[in-house]
Parts: sequence; structure tokens; C-alpha cells
Amino acid sequence: MGKAICFVLLSFHIILSLFVAEICGNKQVGALDNLHKSKLRGGSQIDRSEFKVEEFVHDDDDDDAVIVHSQKGLKEKDKIERLPGQPQVKFSQYGGYVTIDKVAGSAFYYYFVEAQRSKQSLPLLLWLNGGPGCSSLAYGAMQELGPFRVNSDGKTLYRNNYSWNYAANVLFLESPVGVGFSYSNRSSDYSSNGDKKTAVDNYLFLVNWLERFPEYKNREFYISGESYAGHYVPQLAHTILQFNKKARKTIINLKGILIGNAVINDETDSKGMYDFLASHAIISEKAAYDINKSCDFSSSNQTSECNAASDEIDKDISFIDLYNIYAPVCKNSNLTAHPNKISIVIDPCSENYVYAYLNRGDVQEALHANVTHLKYDWEPCSDVITKWVDSSSTVLPLITQFLSNGLRVWIFSGDIDGRVPVTSTKYSIDKLNLPIQTVWHPWFAYGEVGGYTEVYKGNLTFATVRGAGHQVPSYQPARALSLIKHFLQGTPLPQTKTIA
Repeated sequence: MGKAICFVLLSFHIILSLFVAEICGNKQVGALDNLHKSKLRGGSQIDRSEFKVEEFVHDDDDDDAVIVHSQKGLKEKDKIERLPGQPQVKFSQYGGYVTIDKVAGSAFYYYFVEAQRSKQSLPLLLWLNGGPGCSSLAYGAMQELGPFRVNSDGKTLYRNNYSWNYAANVLFLESPVGVGFSYSNRSSDYSSNGDKKTAVDNYLFLVNWLERFPEYKNREFYISGESYAGHYVPQLAHTILQFNKKARKTIINLKGILIGNAVINDETDSKGMYDFLASHAIISEKAAYDINKSCDFSSSNQTSECNAASDEIDKDISFIDLYNIYAPVCKNSNLTAHPNKISIVIDPCSENYVYAYLNRGDVQEALHANVTHLKYDWEPCSDVITKWVDSSSTVLPLITQFLSNGLRVWIFSGDIDGRVPVTSTKYSIDKLNLPIQTVWHPWFAYGEVGGYTEVYKGNLTFATVRGAGHQVPSYQPARALSLIKHFLQGTPLPQTKTIA
């Protein structure tokens, strides 16, 4: 099952073949890079207007009710007894499908792990990966914050000692349709995905999933994610708030959001990326100056000078992992006969191991996945999504709304990510013009500096994670676990060495 990870970057039909990866790398960075370039390309058809909640199709008997399908008996059927090659654990895990649209025959796949202790009282946390078009099962669950990681043999699993289900009951979702095991029987759905439709479908998934797991209906609920989930997470949160308001009751008990190395504002995201690369001696100061001068990152009409500057920069970054500028790259994508020695830090070839594992028939059967026998392999990032129709240029107005509604908002950055780097996030937060409540200072985890943090009035916390790339829990799992614990507890990141 060994499959090379040297991928041509995820190609949408709306996108020209702009950049071919020279290294064995992460498909997420390819998906995000292609969307970014397609939005800047002249004649782009992607709608970049401000995000607004789309109307739902309602039940005939109640114009205000979102469709909730019967979930009777489905929770018990979704329980996973044991995954192939899995070490013994004491918590319960579930996997299965939630119908989104019966007419279209569309359904989202989820994987859920209950907390390792105090599952009755700990909150419910949803994790979303981005892309767009990339799987939260591939990355979040199997390479970042889930309870297991895949060995180099592609057959067995080992424990992640810093899994986030030490802090919460964690739900992973493959979204939208066409991502991972999530599917639609209506082929046109694969060319109509975008921000608005994803938010709608994610909300429909949630209200139906909570019907299946009613014990979590009134539980404190948080949404987290990274990368292009910087769109998904705020847009879903906004949708929840809108429908809670419309119903005049708490349908989903949303308390806060947490986003990492997040795409949140096109103009500052782009400028920050090039400034970061120049400051870390990956591109020249002249290249950063040229692209900032010649490109209008808020527009889809770029000059030939902008395109030339972009092409020159692509040459400089082609041979490194942009998601962690100091990380080794995968040089041998083959599986091994016996598992390699386990390391806390993620193996650069892990994506290949996950691909092999999740395409095994016995694994899919244990996960209750691929029940319709899809005509294509499970992939970490979708090969069947052919178009992305809308991608708002900013989600900053949504963050402002959350702060005014009393939601907890934390934004974190792995400080050696080159794709959505700390400079991008700092530039974006500056756009909010928030007064500083707690000035910039180091925070500590396990006796060391975990990163740096600043708190703003209105309940917004910004934190860096020292030595982490784009997928923070992959590179710094202990610091990431400390971060999520403090976020969920609503406590400041520790300023002393004695607190984890």
C-alpha cells in the first residue's frame, strides 16, 4: 500500500497548474497554496464577499426547525470495538455517518473519542482541518491530537501520550462532501463546495450528531481547527449563534473557538508570509519588497510583475517543507516491515503511513467507513472536489462579533510555520484595533518556555507555540496539550515554570 507523498499540489478544475511540489510533502499546504493563488489570479470566479449564513431547507411542519433525522439506535451501531493494530485503551470511540441531505444522498463521516477521564463533565470539542478539502481524520486525528498515531508499517497504531482527549471529548469531522470518507450521490455536489455551503452542512451535521449523542446537547461546546479552518471555525460559530438567536434558545451551547496558524484575512496573511520568509533568510529582502510592491493581495487582478515575483519565490521554497521551515522532509515514502522507533515528534513520512492504514479494508470496516464502496481511494486531501465557489477575503468581522457576544477566542501560531506564519496572524490581529489587557510575555509548559502570549480586551488571547510548525500538535504535542487545557478551562497561560 506504499504510496509516494510527492504529490502534484491538489488541483481544482478552476485552477491552472501553478506550482508543482519538488519535495515529498504535506497535501494540506498544496491545497491551501492553490486556493490562495487562484483567488489572486485574474478572472478568478471565486466569490470573496463577506460571509453570510445561508438559509436552510426546513421541515414542512415547522418553518424555524432545522431538519433533524431520526438517530435512534445509531450511536450503538457506531461504537468502535477496536481498530486493527490498536493498543489497549479504556475510553470509548465511535465512527460513522451522519446524513446531511437525504435527497442528494450526502453524508459526513465522523470519528469521536470520549475523554480518558471525567467524560460526563468535560466539554465537547470539535476539530476541523482545512485545505480546503483536507481530512480531519488524516491530520487532526491520526497525526496531531488524536489518541493514536500510525506506525511506519501502515498496519499498527501507537498511543499519543498528549492526545487532546485528556482534556475533552473530541469530535473529528471530514467535511465537506468529497473529503475523506464523506460523500454525496449527487456528483454536482463536488463542484459546488465553498465556505457558505460548508458552514451550512457542518451545522446540519452537528444538530443531527447531538441528536445521536444527546448526553452532549447541553455540554459546553468548543470549535477548534487550523489552517483554512480559520474560515470553517468562525463561520460555523457564526452560524450557531445565528440559529440560536433565531430559535430564541440555546440549540448548541457554544462557548468559544480556538484556531491555529489560521487563514483569517487574505491581505495580511499574504504580506505576513512573505515578510516571515524574508526575515528567516528563505527568500531575499528584494523578493519580499518586489511582491509586496507589485501585488494587491486584496484583489484578484495581478500584474505581470506580481506573477514574476511569485514565480521567483516559488523556486526558493520548493525544496523545503513550508509547514515547518526547519523540519526534515520525507525522503522514503515506502512502508517498513517492522515499525520504526517511536518518536514524540511526528515522522515526516506519516502522511504515507496514514494513507496506507485508512485504505485497508479491515480498518474501514472497524471504523464503519466507506459503506457505499467509493470508486476512489481515501485521500488525506480530496481528489474529487473540483471547484471552490466562495472564500471570503476576511473573517475578522466574525471575530469582532464573537467578542461582543462574550465568546472565548484564542488564536495560536506555531512559530516556525512558513505558510500562515506568526507575522500573518499578528498583522491580522492588529486590524482589530483591540486594547491590550495583558502585555506580551513568555508562557511556560513543563518547565520550559512554551511560547509567548498577549491578551486583548474582549476575551481574545493570542499565543505562539515555540518550535512548532503549521500542525502544532504534531511538532510540539506537550505544549499543544497544555495550550488546549488552559483554553478549555478559561485560565491564562502560565507565567511560571511550575505549572504545565
